[in-house]
Amino acid sequence: MAKAEKEKELNFEEAMDRLEEIVSELENGDVPLEKAIDLFQQGMKLSQICGSKLEQVERKIEMIVEEDGELRKKPFDTSESGGSID
Repeated sequence: MAKAEKEKELNFEEAMDRLEEIVSELENGDVPLEKAIDLFQQGMKLSQICGSKLEQVERKIEMIVEEDGELRKKPFDTSESGGSID
């Protein structure tokens, strides 16, 4: 199995854990340049995976609001106004 395929199979928590490991290793500063570049590239891919998974979840989130005495589903409001419920 290719490395890219394995990364795509990671769940959000696994991708975040690996990303944190990479950041920690890079912050340590004892990494040779070539390895640092490889780790950076891996980190960017993991960051994209996490971002994609968050977008998928965001699209699925729905708020249940009470309108006219009935419960109705309403898509989660991602606007800057915060989607206040009145």
